[in-house]
Amino acid sequence: MNLRQYEYALTVAEEGSITAAAERLGIAQPSLSQQIGTLEKQVGVRLFTRTPQGMLPTAAGRAFLAEAEVATTASRRALTAARSADADLTGELVIAVYLGLGTRRLPRALGELRRRHPHLAVTIHEEPDPADLERLARQGTLDMVLVHEIPPGCSFDIHPLGRESYVAVLPEGHPLLRRNQPLLLEDLASEGWVRFRRTSKLDEHLARLLADRGLAPRTVGRASQISTAVRLVAEGLGVTIAPSSAIPDGFEHLTRPLRPALSEPVIAGLRRSPGRAEIALLDQLSRQDWSSTDVGASER
Repeated sequence: MNLRQYEYALTVAEEGSITAAAERLGIAQPSLSQQIGTLEKQVGVRLFTRTPQGMLPTAAGRAFLAEAEVATTASRRALTAARSADADLTGELVIAVYLGLGTRRLPRALGELRRRHPHLAVTIHEEPDPADLERLARQGTLDMVLVHEIPPGCSFDIHPLGRESYVAVLPEGHPLLRRNQPLLLEDLASEGWVRFRRTSKLDEHLARLLADRGLAPRTVGRASQISTAVRLVAEGLGVTIAPSSAIPDGFEHLTRPLRPALSEPVIAGLRRSPGRAEIALLDQLSRQDWSSTDVGASER
């Protein structure tokens, strides 16, 4: 077995098809099928089930692929470390980020890093399930997390960046928008609410805020992305609250600050013994104004 075979298997799992995986990898379909077959013989178990819907990993395959991902990530890191003496950063950064935190300030920081180091690649896991986040961290797959709190059992060096403020979002023409002043959560108690995916940290935070105030408004919809939730609100489906920096451009007029102000800490967690790329990204993130409620806030 070799890393190339691991990458082939991971690509087949991601694409769900030998044909699509072969096209993405730039190799012939029969050659890829042969490689997967050889890998299964070497492992001694069937890694994929061939179905009309495509190639699906078996239970053994899922366990194998989880470790294969760790191995390929370690290989990329080894390559990065070998080239670390070079002035140009290369390799790949793997980051997990909570919903909302990757909307503006992380892309800004990564954009600046990319302009300075054009050969540096990045993979972002947006709002992974808590169990997946802990698994990725435990396996050493992650270089950095951008979170409100470090998950239990995860060993990262903690770097506070600031606080993320929340705002209320209301439909076009809603009477409360005419107040032009901070709103209480109680002001929104009779409204239908657009909530977020139940397993997300953002919905967990929202549920806790409402429960702490003894509020149980009806949920009229759920979205997995903040931008989708805001657009649903704009069309009159209901109301919501969301991180101020995650409000899409053009919808800022539908927001109002909250009273008392609501915010959460923003923390960058770096793996122990970080490389130059992680340190460079942390420097760029530290330049962002995480305390500002202005969605267009620039670097400090």
